[in-house]
Amino acid sequence: MGSGEKVFVYEDLVKHKDRNDCWLLISGKVYNVTQFLEDHPGGDEVLLAASGKDATDDFEDVGHSDDAREQMQKYYIGEVDATTIPARRTYKAQTSTAATQQDEPGFLFKIIQFLVPLLILGFAFGLQFLGKKEKTET
Repeated sequence: MGSGEKVFVYEDLVKHKDRNDCWLLISGKVYNVTQFLEDHPGGDEVLLAASGKDATDDFEDVGHSDDAREQMQKYYIGEVDATTIPARRTYKAQTSTAATQQDEPGFLFKIIQFLVPLLILGFAFGLQFLGKKEKTET
């Protein structure tokens, strides 16, 4: 970072998230994209939705071209003080007993689906065996 570059705190960035004043934070760099809103190929709603927060993941997930990355430089206005960025919250799926209880009947049902035909088949062979045994006794 050069000596003449502006350093913003995260709280400054959060204030600039409307159509008339839109800043984005991407990879620690702050961009004022207000003038680009109408020209953005994905529409201005995409940029407005990404403003006021760290938009790095949103930007990277789209897979922007090298030309798009070059074009960003004309909207660059400074860096953000990394110590002011709030910690990211990550979603962690919770395992609950309700999910486990739902799996148990499914497992039991699969066992029954397997065992019932076997029992019917065994019963049929048993009847056939008894039927042959009665014929040989008479």
